Amino acid sequence: MSSVPPGTPCWTDLATPDLAGARRFYPELFGWTERVAPQPEAGGYTTFLKDGRAVAGAGPPATADQVPIWSTYVATDDAGLVSTRVAEAGGQVLVAPFDVFDQGRMAVFADPAGAVFSAWQPMAHRGAEVFDVPGAMSWNELITPDPDGAKVFYELVFGWHPEEQSAEPVTYTGWRLGERVVAGMMPPLLADDFPDDLPAYWAVYFAVADAEATAARAAELGGTVLVPPRDIPQGRVAALRDPQGALFSIVTPPR
Repeated sequence: MSSVPPGTPCWTDLATPDLAGARRFYPELFGWTERVAPQPEAGGYTTFLKDGRAVAGAGPPATADQVPIWSTYVATDDAGLVSTRVAEAGGQVLVAPFDVFDQGRMAVFADPAGAVFSAWQPMAHRGAEVFDVPGAMSWNELITPDPDGAKVFYELVFGWHPEEQSAEPVTYTGWRLGERVVAGMMPPLLADDFPDDLPAYWAVYFAVADAEATAARAAELGGTVLVPPRDIPQGRVAALRDPQGALFSIVTPPR
């Protein structure tokens, strides 16, 4: 199993109060199969597979009042060190590092603007086994009203260097780590029916072969198309919401 370099988004999972509903919706949408953790204390945590390879997960919410959400996990060699850096940079340690069976060590944080993200120190579970193919995670993007503050925070925490790009009508930022741009950032750009009280958050993009067809299928399955498919330099994208309210995005790369 390949390993994702430290400082790079490596995994995503869904916290949802309706795990059974998620197990119906997402396999129908993305062609996933599932593998359920056997441990009773795992609460039915489900690993979704695409062609037999792990691409994402889903489990029950950590607290009864947690909203349904897709989370971005960033790989690290030391979850404890990331926790220290988050606190020193003005963020919050929401869940201190802990072991997830023999799979890895994780922690949950919020940046100064409230965007929640996680760190993953791998053991048996190295992260997603495939990226950038239909049905797999393709991109992670911070949506925040405070891009300047985020630039300082994430450089201190992960060593990311911001690179601004022209993307009308807003300024888009790529996060560079070494030779790679590993994630992105932009201020909120809302459609008429997009939640206008949404705090800063990390968006997860899944690659699809046809953004129009996938958005239409999501609506047929009980989801909502928040931002219809549109073209950007990276491809054709759309923002969706699943039947339980979790936001996610899709992208069809340019042909």
